[in-house]
Amino acid sequence: MTLGLINANPIVREKKERITRPDLQFLFSVYTNLLVRSINIVRDIRDPEHPYSLEQLSVLSEESITVDEKLGRILITFTPTIQHCSMATVIGLCLRVKLKDCFPPHFKVDIKVAPGSHADEEAVNKQLNDKERIVAAMENPNLRQLVDECLYSSEL
Repeated sequence: MTLGLINANPIVREKKERITRPDLQFLFSVYTNLLVRSINIVRDIRDPEHPYSLEQLSVLSEESITVDEKLGRILITFTPTIQHCSMATVIGLCLRVKLKDCFPPHFKVDIKVAPGSHADEEAVNKQLNDKERIVAAMENPNLRQLVDECLYSSEL
């Protein structure tokens, strides 16, 4: 956790009901099953600054996740709560680690901030999708601990 809050008063929304199974019309759709699985995997990741999930803070939504089964690609576009969010890279790292742990290695995971949602959008996107930077970040024990707290917190 950080000492001073960057966004001291975030807007918190109700948690949505967990999707346990897709509607019958989509029962045979691999895309829908992967999409539902992706949503359920990332929805409870805790924000690095607040005791709320990324979904509750509207950092993530169902619409911000795209799955392409044929290409083996998952794209997540998230919206930081403020334009100068210094935790955007930590949030992206949490999303990447969680998805990489839950999907086969042939899936390519792309993480981006929503267009216009961050002051340093281009730099953040570059950092979130640079394999060497990701590996280096996860070797940092303090950063790894913060990511683990966000992923495995039972406070929600």
